[in-house]
Amino acid sequence: MRPSGLIGILALIAAICSWETQAMATDGLITIKSSFGPADTMKRLETEVTARGLIVFAHVDHAAGATAVGLPLRPTDLIIFGNAKGGTPLMQQAQTIGIDLPLKALVWQDEQGVTWLSYNDPAYLAGRHGVGEPAKAAITAMTGAMHAIATKATAP
Repeated sequence: MRPSGLIGILALIAAICSWETQAMATDGLITIKSSFGPADTMKRLETEVTARGLIVFAHVDHAAGATAVGLPLRPTDLIIFGNAKGGTPLMQQAQTIGIDLPLKALVWQDEQGVTWLSYNDPAYLAGRHGVGEPAKAAITAMTGAMHAIATKATAP
């Protein structure tokens, strides 16, 4: 193999490894590295959710709950949000998707102090529940919105 070919392969491997530290996807869970700390990431996330006309139904601070019972937990904060216009078409196709709706996003900090934002991929949820073709437009819109919201909350 020529040195230039080897360099190209090494560059590709480095790019792939770098991407994996920025974003991960496992079994429908999308995780994106944030450029901000946990509090700022959550604030940016909630601001973007409401700016898009979505309703924040609940906010669950898991770390505060752990502290209240004397247990340690790094920042772990959940926001539950959505709207009936987006979720109802999916539930009309498969009511069981209601267990996964409204949408949720988790802001958390790992052992190294890095902040992450995780959410369920709407397309994965649709597949999990067998949501059919009639809800494809709603799934596509929801997937795009989640990506845009997560990117806005985590990118400088």
